[in-house]
Amino acid sequence: MYKASRFSPLASVIRHTVITLPTPVNISTWWNFGSLLGVCLATQIFSGLVLSLHFTAHTDLSFYVVIQSFGDVYYNWWFRALHANGASFFFIGLYLHIARGMYYGSYVFKEVWSVGVVILLLVMASAFLGYVLPWGQMSFWGATVITSLFSALPIIGSDVVIWLWGGFSVDNATLTRFFGLHFLLPFTVAGLAGLHLFFLHDQGSSNPLGVSSDFNKVVFHHYYVLKDLVGACFFVGPLLGLVYFYPWLLGDPENFIEGNPLVTPHHIQPEWYFLFAYAILRAVPNKLGGVVALAAAVLILFYMPFSPKTSIKGLSFYPWGKVLFFSLIGVFILLTWAGSKPVEEPYVVVSQVLSFLYFFYFLLIGPLTRIQDKLL
Repeated sequence: MYKASRFSPLASVIRHTVITLPTPVNISTWWNFGSLLGVCLATQIFSGLVLSLHFTAHTDLSFYVVIQSFGDVYYNWWFRALHANGASFFFIGLYLHIARGMYYGSYVFKEVWSVGVVILLLVMASAFLGYVLPWGQMSFWGATVITSLFSALPIIGSDVVIWLWGGFSVDNATLTRFFGLHFLLPFTVAGLAGLHLFFLHDQGSSNPLGVSSDFNKVVFHHYYVLKDLVGACFFVGPLLGLVYFYPWLLGDPENFIEGNPLVTPHHIQPEWYFLFAYAILRAVPNKLGGVVALAAAVLILFYMPFSPKTSIKGLSFYPWGKVLFFSLIGVFILLTWAGSKPVEEPYVVVSQVLSFLYFFYFLLIGPLTRIQDKLL
C-alpha cells in the first residue's frame, strides 16, 4: 500500500480520502448521509445512462417510447423505477444532510457549505428537467408553469422564456434542450461533489459536540467504511422495496396520460420534494413576489455561514435553538402538505403563515442563540 501511494498519485489520493483520513471519533449516524448521497448520485447516473439508450427526445415519440420500453426492453421497467424512486431517496438524503448541517453548525465551514448549496440547486434543476422528459400531462404542464415564472422578471422576462422554450411555447425544441441539460448536469454535480469533499477534508469534519476534535481522531478505514456500508444497506433496502413492490407510489397518475396542451390537469403540482417551495410560491399573491420567495426559500441557505456566531458550534447546548429548529422541521413538513392541496381556502392562508415561519427561523436563530450565550 505504501509503495502504491508513493508512486501513483491516484492511489495516494484514494488512500488519503478513504483509508487514512483523520476523522472525529464521535461523529454519529447523521454523518452517514454524505456517503449515501454519493451512492444515490452513482445510482442515478448509471440508471440514467441505461435509460438514455432507449429514449427519443421528441414530442411525438417520447411518451410512447417510454411506455413501449416497459415491455419491449429487458429490465427497462426496473431501471425506470429505480431512477424515479432514486430521485426521491436522493432528496430525502439531501434534506437530512442539510438539516444535520444546520443543527450541528456545519455551515461555519463556508466553502464546504456554499458548494453544497450549489449542488442542491443543480440537483433540483436536474430533477425538474428529468420530470419533463416522459412528456406526460404533469410533465408538460409542469414545464409550462415553471418556465413561465421567468416572465415575471422585469425587462428581460419574456425573452428569457422564449429562449428557454426555443420558440413561443413548450414544444420539441424545449424537450430536446431539457434532455441535453438533464444528461449534462449530473456530471457537473459529480465534479462539484469532488470539490465539496476536497474542502471538507481540507477543513475537517464537524462533530456532535461542536468542539475541536483535533486530538481525538481515528483513521477512516475500517471503522467508518464499515459504518457507511451498513448505512447504505439500510438506505438501499427501502429503495428496492419501492422498486419491486410499489414502483409508482410516489408518482402522479396524470403522468401516465400523454401531454396535451389543450387539456389542463385539474391540479398541477410538482413532485413531492418540490412541494414546500411550490407552497411558498403560491402563498404570495404577486407573481414577481412569488418568484422571489421561491428562489429565496433555497438561496437563504447561503446566508447561514454569515449568521451571528455562537460560542459553541451547533444547537446541541442551546435549548431554545433546539425548539426553533424542530419547529422548522414541522413547518417544512406542513409546507410540503400544503403544496399538495388545491389553491383555495384555507390552504392559501395556511401556506402564507407557514412561509412566514419558514423565513422567520433564519432571521431568529442567530440572535436567539447569542442571547443564550450571554445568559450562560
